[in-house]
Amino acid sequence: MLFNTIDFGIFLPIVLLLYWTLFRGSIKLQNLFLIAVSYLFYSFWDWRFLSLIVFSSAVDFTVGHFMGKFESKKSRKWLLVFSLISNFGILFVFKYYNFFVDTFVETFQLFGSSFNHTSWQIILPVGISFYTFQTVSYTIDIYRNKIKPTKDIVSFFAFVAFFPQLVAGPIERAANLLPQFQKKRFFQKEKNTDGLRLILGGLFKKMVIADNCAIFVNSIFENYQDASGSTLFFGAVFFAFQIYGDFSGYSDIAIGSSRLLGFDLMKNFNFPYLAQNVGDFWRRWHISLSTWFRDYLYIPLGGNRVGKARFVFNIFVVFLVSGLWHGANKTFIVWGGIHALFILPVFFLKFKIDDTGNRVIPSWRQLYNIGSTFLLVVFAWIFFRAPSMTDALHYVSGLFSSSFFSKPNIPGTGAALLLLYMIVEWFQRNREHLMDIGFIKSKWLRYGIYYFVLFCIFYFAGEVQPFIYFQF
Repeated sequence: MLFNTIDFGIFLPIVLLLYWTLFRGSIKLQNLFLIAVSYLFYSFWDWRFLSLIVFSSAVDFTVGHFMGKFESKKSRKWLLVFSLISNFGILFVFKYYNFFVDTFVETFQLFGSSFNHTSWQIILPVGISFYTFQTVSYTIDIYRNKIKPTKDIVSFFAFVAFFPQLVAGPIERAANLLPQFQKKRFFQKEKNTDGLRLILGGLFKKMVIADNCAIFVNSIFENYQDASGSTLFFGAVFFAFQIYGDFSGYSDIAIGSSRLLGFDLMKNFNFPYLAQNVGDFWRRWHISLSTWFRDYLYIPLGGNRVGKARFVFNIFVVFLVSGLWHGANKTFIVWGGIHALFILPVFFLKFKIDDTGNRVIPSWRQLYNIGSTFLLVVFAWIFFRAPSMTDALHYVSGLFSSSFFSKPNIPGTGAALLLLYMIVEWFQRNREHLMDIGFIKSKWLRYGIYYFVLFCIFYFAGEVQPFIYFQF
């Protein structure tokens, strides 16, 4: 079930009505109801994969339970290993088996050897990377004595399956979200109002920005051989806005829907295209994933408290694994490696961020920092979007040809819209989200903005596109 469809427009109000009326008197009943509707929500894709969510929930609840009972570090470690093997083993089979087998065969073919092998026809379960990382962090945090295991199996199953963020995040930590399932929720007007604003802004990002960009992007990337270098450049730029509008739009709708249910999810995007270096970009982009890798991979490897060579190794491990997390394709791994290369100078040269404060117009230095960072990120997105390394390299080759200085064949209205959108983001950069306009005292002006955004959604929405991150 997509957030930007009539189905969800019917589903969510019915869930809210029953949740705040029929089930509001009992936390357990509310949680059981959330489990039921979350499983129903997921079933719209493929009900058969519900068993994987139930299995992961059962494994990690059980592991957490026994880990809390055992004091022996060795016993606790074996329980953690069991959790990691169970969760990542399933993830490997469904997402990476064919990739690693094919890569293994291709490697040996380079040396003249050949193998007979059969690739499995495997359907990738929607959201498996997201809920796997969420459940695994629970057992790791218990092992580290950062949290206590819960005894409430209902709240834990609801925490894992919570439908707003089940299939594309944010990847929540048990320390933040799980306690919210264990205490009474109240219908709060202010929280609900902000939730609706988030949903409205998310739908605008997805349906007006991302879906319209997708039409141009798909045309360019599918026919890049016939496009000029300047057109290829704007194809990559439009993809940068497509994936941003698509993913941050999903996150806004997920966070907004959660607030309507009385929950607070973590912020997942913080105006990333206003970043002033690549390190700053990763503090603003997909925050729940970047902080996950920071806490559960980068810091355990030693972080930056090691020698320079080991530090470079740690950076590359984190970004290469991050690329692999996104998909079983060499292009994603290269995308991660490119970001590792881009971020190293930030650490070694100690780039500083020029505080924008409440400036109406950015300084020339800030414009340079933002613009140069954006161009680096756009270049890396080419590898993320291209279907293969061959396509990516040919695309880059065409981009840096003499035709780069020719007139681009782009939709002028679309380019103007993206520029206007970035101007709005600049003025909203110190607020929680794009539609955080509660500070406007004039009720008429606020509602005028709401209705204008609704008008744009209904009249300028592009053809419905699936959310990009559902494939991860």
